[in-house]
Amino acid sequence: MSKKRTTKPRRNSRSSVLEVRVMSPRIAWFSFLKIARRLTKYACILALLAALGWGVWQGIQHAFYKNPDFRLQVIDLNPNPVIDEVGLAEATGLDLTASVFDIDLDKVTAKLKALPGIAEARAERHLPGKLVVRVVPRTPRAWIRCPEAGLAQVRRTGDMLVDLKGIAYPCPELQLETAINLPAIQLPQSEKFPIVAGSPIKQPELAHCLRLLGSACAADPEASHWIESVKQVNDWSLLLLTRQGIAATFGLGDHERQIRNLRAAMDHSEHQGYAITTINLIPKRNVPITLRDETAAAPRATPVSEPSPVELRKDRQAHDLHTLLNRN
Repeated sequence: MSKKRTTKPRRNSRSSVLEVRVMSPRIAWFSFLKIARRLTKYACILALLAALGWGVWQGIQHAFYKNPDFRLQVIDLNPNPVIDEVGLAEATGLDLTASVFDIDLDKVTAKLKALPGIAEARAERHLPGKLVVRVVPRTPRAWIRCPEAGLAQVRRTGDMLVDLKGIAYPCPELQLETAINLPAIQLPQSEKFPIVAGSPIKQPELAHCLRLLGSACAADPEASHWIESVKQVNDWSLLLLTRQGIAATFGLGDHERQIRNLRAAMDHSEHQGYAITTINLIPKRNVPITLRDETAAAPRATPVSEPSPVELRKDRQAHDLHTLLNRN
């Protein structure tokens, strides 16, 4: 029992002495120096890499960004009726003195696409100093008139147009010349489907009117020059006004036949020298027509029972026109 008690303290004392020797200040100092040398080596490597990167960046700046050969010199914009080079620079905030490498192509493209009159856009840089921009303008189909919504005027710069996809947009100044003769579509005000520039018009009346205009242009490529306006008057009919003053009533369908009858009536009236006031093209037979009396009747003292020559001529013209339409 006594031997076991005396041996244990000796072992503990040796362990304590060994531990003190390992954690001596001399060994700790050399360990610190070793770590410091390693950190200094890493710091030198990082400093060298940073200096090398800075030198490369400065070289790139002088070789490209600050090189006058790479300054913007030409804007190559495809011909279009919506925007020109000056308008492009203003719309995109383009710095005309900057390097082509400083131009944010995605930003330029996004700003061009945001213009209501442009459907698609793409911007590219071509070295040494050219910016190539390609835009796809919207193709106008008709003017939009909606007096209740503040769209009472048409055929002026800034007035509302609608393209082939039913998207409304204000008429650009450069597109006015090509759009001046387009017909107008009159729409009712709709709180559910407001007319917003750059967005599709969702009113169902627009689709019916565009379908009629499409049929008219398919039958006669010059239809946009003699159609003044189109509007839907009720759930089953459309009213087309010509620039000769004819009010033609159409159904919501069967437009090909109705356009053919209208053209036949217009050609016949022009050839015979009389004017049509109204024509209802919905019936397939016995098409109702009224003629315009352009000759003032002479004053008479007493009424007569026999028809006047003007009335006889109008009756004969109407009869001939009914015969022509029924034959068609």
